[in-house]
Amino acid sequence: MLTSMTAYVCPRCGVHAPADALTWCCPQCRGPWDLDFTSAPMSLTSLASRVNSLWRYEEALPLATEIPHVTLGEGRTPLVPLDATATGSVSAKLDFLMPTLSFKDRGAVMLAELARRLAKGGGGVRRVLADSSGNAGTAIAAYCARAGLDCAVYVPESTSPKKLEQIRAHGARPTLVPGDREATARAARAAADEPGTFYASHVYNPHFLHGTKTYVYELWEELGGRLPDTIVVPVGNGTLLLGAALAVDELYGHGLVDRRPPLVAVQAEAVSPLAAAFHAGADELLAPAAARPTLAEGIAIPNPPRARQILRAVRGSGGTFLTVTEDQLRAAQRDLARRGLFVESTGVACWAAVRAAPQPGLTVVPLCGAGAKTGLSPSSTYRA
Repeated sequence: MLTSMTAYVCPRCGVHAPADALTWCCPQCRGPWDLDFTSAPMSLTSLASRVNSLWRYEEALPLATEIPHVTLGEGRTPLVPLDATATGSVSAKLDFLMPTLSFKDRGAVMLAELARRLAKGGGGVRRVLADSSGNAGTAIAAYCARAGLDCAVYVPESTSPKKLEQIRAHGARPTLVPGDREATARAARAAADEPGTFYASHVYNPHFLHGTKTYVYELWEELGGRLPDTIVVPVGNGTLLLGAALAVDELYGHGLVDRRPPLVAVQAEAVSPLAAAFHAGADELLAPAAARPTLAEGIAIPNPPRARQILRAVRGSGGTFLTVTEDQLRAAQRDLARRGLFVESTGVACWAAVRAAPQPGLTVVPLCGAGAKTGLSPSSTYRA
C-alpha cells in the first residue's frame, strides 16, 4: 500500500476506499469520489523560490509528498487585461497556453502522477483509460507518455481530427464511439472495470479537481494575495468550477483571503441542464438535457455526474448561472481573435457571457483551449 495517499470518500453515501485501489466509483451508488484530504496554509513569500509549475502549491496538493513528479511545466499561465467596463474590468487567464493547449493539463498531471505511483508500487496497473470530447483525452495521453504509461482514450466519433492526431502522436490509442459524449462515457465506464485498468476519469476521480484548483491558487498569487471580485468559469462536467470552489474554500479557511468571490457558471444555451436546475431552485437536475449540437462541444454534457455538487458550490458562493447562444459564441471567438487571442469555441463561452452581462469589479475569465485545435467557428457573416 502507498501510505502517502489519502482516501476516497463518497459525498453521497459516506463510503470510503483507499486511493491506491482501482475502485473508480462508489460501489454503492456508482457516483464519483471526493478526496479525504486537508490542505495546509502557504505564504506568498515562500513561493518565489519554488518550481515553476503547479507543483509549487505543494501544501494544497494531495500527491506532492513524493519527488520528482510527472510534469511538463504546466500551470503559471498569464493573466492579461481584456476589457474595461463602466463598473469594473475583465482579465483573461490564458489557460490555452498549456503544454497540450488546454486547461485540462491541470488535472491530467495529477491523474498521471497517481497512475505512475500505482504502477510503480505494484498496484496492478497495466494501462490507463480515459474518456473525453477531446481536450482531456489529449492531456491524459500526453502526461501518460511523459510518465511512460500505456494509454487508451475513448472519444466521440465526431471529435476534431486535430485532437485525434494529437492523441495518436502521444502514443495513445483512440477508440471512436458512435453517438454523443454520454455514449462515450458509458463505453469507457464499461471498460474501466477490466483488470489492471486505471480509469483516469476527469469526472469521477477527485485528484483531477485538486489539479484544477491550482487555477485559483495562481490567481491568488498573481493578484498579490487576493482574489478577483468575480470568478467566471465554463461548466459541463464542472471540473474547473469544483476545483475553483475547493481553492476558494481552502484559501478562505486558512485566512489567506478575507472573502469568497461569487462563482459564475456558464453553459451553452443549447445544452444547459445545470442552468435550468439552478434557476428552478432545484438541488438536482430536473432531467438530463437533450443532446443538441453546439459550438461549445466541450461543455455539452446532458447529465453531469457531479450535478448536485456543482449546484451547491455555485449557490454557496453567492454566484449564478449564465447561458450563451451560438451566435454569441461565434461573435466572442472572433472578438478575441481580433484582440490577438485565438481560442476554441468552447473556451470563449465565459467571454461571451461577460460581454452580455458585465460583472462589477475585477472579473476573471479563463480561455480554456487553443483555437488551433478546432479552427474558427463557421459564420455566413464573417469576412477575413
